[in-house]
Amino acid sequence: MSLFGSLKISASSLFAQRLRMDVIANNVANVNSTRGQDGQTYRRQSVVFREQSQGADFGNLLGRASGVREPGGVEVTEIHRDRSAPRRVHEPMHPDADADGYIYLPNIDVVTEMTDLVSASRAYQASTTVVNATKALAQSALSIGR
Repeated sequence: MSLFGSLKISASSLFAQRLRMDVIANNVANVNSTRGQDGQTYRRQSVVFREQSQGADFGNLLGRASGVREPGGVEVTEIHRDRSAPRRVHEPMHPDADADGYIYLPNIDVVTEMTDLVSASRAYQASTTVVNATKALAQSALSIGR
């Protein structure tokens, strides 16, 4: 694997984890939202990752044929909407209350969201460390010729 391959993999991780943090922030911001953009109760969102597939260059095709696979990074396949039932809270004075005085709030647990945020933040930091180590390695390689 080349230095650029390492940077590409780290960049895919940085993008994916940043998107994950954005989705988590959106969930926390909407924890008390009674309506989403479609007029229905806001639904918790989560990011789904998968291994990023390699390109179709000759080296990767030859490697696949011989059973050797070079890592390709991570990619986001979808932003999944939670299908679980919303929380039902009795607030008869709320403008969105139904005939029985209940409002429906997203099924978002702030503790779970914050735990996911810490996990995404640590993964982002780890990828940043890999980028910095790769840069240092490249600089060391360049200084050999001096």
